[in-house]
Amino acid sequence: MFLHAKKASKPVRKVAAPESSTSEKKGLEVDNFITKRDYSGAITLLEFKRQTKHRNDAKTLSLLAYCYFHNCDYQKAVSIYDLLLKEEDYDPCHHLHKAASLFYLGEYEQAKKEALKGPKTRLQNRILLHVTHKLDESQEVVKFHNELSEESVEDQLCLASLHYMRSNYQEATDIYKQVLLGNTQEFIALQVYVALCYYKLDYYDVSLDILGPYFQVDPTSITAVNLKACNHFKLYNGKAGESELKVVLDQLGSASDNVIIKHNLVVFRNGENALKVLPPILDLIPEARLNLVIYNLRNGDIQEAYDLMEELEPTTPQEYILKGVVNASLGQMTENGDMIKLAQQFFQLVGASASECDTIPGRQCMASLFFLLKQFDDVLIYLKSVKPYSYNDPIFNYNFGVAQASCGEYKEAEESLLLVTNEKYRSEYTYLSWLARCFIMNGKPRDAWELYLKMESNSESFNMLILIANDCYKVGEFYFSAKAFDVLERLDPSPEYWEGKRGACAGIFQQVVAGKAPKQQLLDAMSMLRNNANSPQAEFIVSVMRKWASENGLEMDTEPN
Repeated sequence: MFLHAKKASKPVRKVAAPESSTSEKKGLEVDNFITKRDYSGAITLLEFKRQTKHRNDAKTLSLLAYCYFHNCDYQKAVSIYDLLLKEEDYDPCHHLHKAASLFYLGEYEQAKKEALKGPKTRLQNRILLHVTHKLDESQEVVKFHNELSEESVEDQLCLASLHYMRSNYQEATDIYKQVLLGNTQEFIALQVYVALCYYKLDYYDVSLDILGPYFQVDPTSITAVNLKACNHFKLYNGKAGESELKVVLDQLGSASDNVIIKHNLVVFRNGENALKVLPPILDLIPEARLNLVIYNLRNGDIQEAYDLMEELEPTTPQEYILKGVVNASLGQMTENGDMIKLAQQFFQLVGASASECDTIPGRQCMASLFFLLKQFDDVLIYLKSVKPYSYNDPIFNYNFGVAQASCGEYKEAEESLLLVTNEKYRSEYTYLSWLARCFIMNGKPRDAWELYLKMESNSESFNMLILIANDCYKVGEFYFSAKAFDVLERLDPSPEYWEGKRGACAGIFQQVVAGKAPKQQLLDAMSMLRNNANSPQAEFIVSVMRKWASENGLEMDTEPN
């Protein structure tokens, strides 16, 4: 949802830009633009100078590359640094500046090569630390990590960002807080990074509180406003998140000008335009792939979701969870036991981990694990612990209802299943069959029969008839059992269905005689038995019923229902 942003909300501390000339300060005032962080304005002036009298001026080019970098136009920054590096007496630090630009472009191999050409400074060490982390060169990461200085603020902030990227949000927060101690105003932008860590730790209200002081300094910061919107989305809903983005959208003019905003609007709008917006940015924004997978799962494109996750090596809880979900979904659909076992492993890794075991996703993972293992008593333990936080979630209520019904808690299961509002889920046979069973077990067989009547004639409706026939028979609801067996026998004249109908009709007769069922049901039972006119057993049972009806004053010419 919220990203390791390509563009910082504000510089963490003042970074020295290349010096401009005295005449420049008096005339074009480039330094004023840079001080105000108006890099677009500075670029416009510098490009004008470049095209006139200072075409090959090293200072102008250095300032221009610096502005392009801070304006997130890294490709143009690289082009300018290439020009500077062709000069005979170029500044070797430009190798490091170019390496940083390449890093943000995702060109990690090239960034490493370029950084190694530069002077051995703390900046070089920091760049190489991040590059080797991206290249998954663990031994090199340890080497550069050991070179970080506890006395250097920049080095500590570099370490904090590494912790963040490794999902060690608490460790990152501790470093940020240490830097902020006594330097709150100088490092005010770190409030945003602390708030981001708390967002990742699911403390959304705390994250909002921490953002407050920063908004007093810069109320239109794209990064800060976006984080605030994400917090509102998590705490409330997509509309609340989108309304918070209004400040940014008014500032940008169009969401298309910022890839992060475009991405988040897709999420806030429940997947609207997902297939148009997300595929082109899969390699730019890590969350884009995950949200596209979620979109495909919600729309039934399970194979597509699986393909998107197949090559991904999970490193975060969210990635492990989605790996588990796609394997479980495709495994159940294709009856692939290996995939289901793999899904169980992913769920257990998250649910049993020390950092996630007491979180809502962690407990949901354990519930999913036991669901696949068909240990529904254990499923209920975990789902009940998160029910207060998931009451309006249709997927939660669906799973909760199935688990309750599997444990014989039919009254509670009926309540949970009726809370499912998603029409797609409500039309699925699995949902309808469990709801029908709950109706029957709760003494509402007519409601179960109504569910069948609303279904189209296909294999699912046939299976629903079998469920109604057998479940109603088990609990003594013989009238609807007989109706179901009667339809089944007409669709498939199997001896098994005749035997079921015969027994159910006998049950109706017994209940009518005992005064536990209306006499009209007996007439209906006789009508159903007449469908087996060639059966001596049917004729005998009807004769017995007719005799009793006659003796008890039941009008035989009454039309059956």
